[in-house]
Amino acid sequence: MPRRVRAAYDGRNSTSPVRARTGSRPRRGFGAAAVGAAVAAAVLSGAVTVPVAAAPAPHGPHHGDPALQRALADLVAAPGGPPGAIAILTRDGVRQVYRAGTAEVGTRRPPRPDDHMRVASVAKAFSGAVALSLVDRRALRLDDTIGERLPRLPEAWHAVTLRQLLQHTSGLPDFSRSQAFQDIVRADPRHHFDSRRLLDFVADRPLEFPPGSRYAYSNSDNIAVALMAEQATGRPYESLLRQLVYRPLGLRETSLPQGYLLPRPFLHGYLTAPGEAPEDVSEAVSASGAWASGGIVSTPADLSRFIGGYAGPELLSPTTRHAQQDFVPGASEPAGPGTNAAGLALFRYTTRCGTVLGHTGNTPGYTQFAAATRDGRRTVTVSVTSQATTDPALLARLRATEERFVCALLDDRDPGSWGHRP
Repeated sequence: MPRRVRAAYDGRNSTSPVRARTGSRPRRGFGAAAVGAAVAAAVLSGAVTVPVAAAPAPHGPHHGDPALQRALADLVAAPGGPPGAIAILTRDGVRQVYRAGTAEVGTRRPPRPDDHMRVASVAKAFSGAVALSLVDRRALRLDDTIGERLPRLPEAWHAVTLRQLLQHTSGLPDFSRSQAFQDIVRADPRHHFDSRRLLDFVADRPLEFPPGSRYAYSNSDNIAVALMAEQATGRPYESLLRQLVYRPLGLRETSLPQGYLLPRPFLHGYLTAPGEAPEDVSEAVSASGAWASGGIVSTPADLSRFIGGYAGPELLSPTTRHAQQDFVPGASEPAGPGTNAAGLALFRYTTRCGTVLGHTGNTPGYTQFAAATRDGRRTVTVSVTSQATTDPALLARLRATEERFVCALLDDRDPGSWGHRP
């Protein structure tokens, strides 16, 4: 077993350089729900948004689907809808971009594929990409246990395997739901956590069920996955992301920061409340409290490239992909379109038009959906600038919109309508 390097746990190796801006202070009281929980939110009638037409393709206005553009615009215009939204469909390297609303309330700037944003729990797919790449390199095994790799963690957790962590069948209690964690975020949303000690918040708790006996989504799982990867290699998780994911897939605008600032340019994320204007919460919460479970910052363009590589054959061997795609009943959070099933840091979404593989995520200010076909040649991402999960009606509308984009992605009737090569 490779030696365990103390530097991998001292909390000093997580900072990655970003083109940062000075953030405004969050509203007093924001953060009561903490990083992994739902923000108390409500419908905002008459949100200030600026509808923006779909980006025109260079070969003329017949490119793109007006029905998809209307669907995205209707989502933004809905009661409590996000101030902005952007969706990207890619087929065999040919891209269509749909966008509605604004990247920043009070401006007419539309969302763009190179705008940075928080990908929330889609970061769990990145941790899966790291761990499964290490499985391919025989640095890790899917049957490695917490006891073997991370013996400092509670003995009651020692039988949990890497496979169970990746599939959310581990039974680990969710650190982000602990009262102590939420109290800290409530008092100071920008508090800097030692990301490698997040599991300490639930270290006094037993497993919630016997490992492997059922599915239960937990933010703790992917923290443990990242710590296993560090223990196996003696390298910081951020370095492993660069080596095993960003570079192979050409992700130049993706990072895992520790603080609350976002690189410029970025999609502003908003919190809404009845009778109030949307409040900018883009930089309200420190990423250190989410880390491998939800801290990654990317762009719509990079996210599209990532999900095609991870769900497709580009990153992993056939044997590892077979294990990755051993699905059990279980929904991502938020649930994606259609019927959901859980693989290893990857979900299967079975829609009325066919099946795609991917991940979803939500965090204050952002809701994400990223998916691809099994061959990785077709991808779809839908990014909106509010936490849609705080409103069941809006979430239902968002899932329906995501399904419409999946159906368009899988439709072969009019390949000539596709856009331009990026």
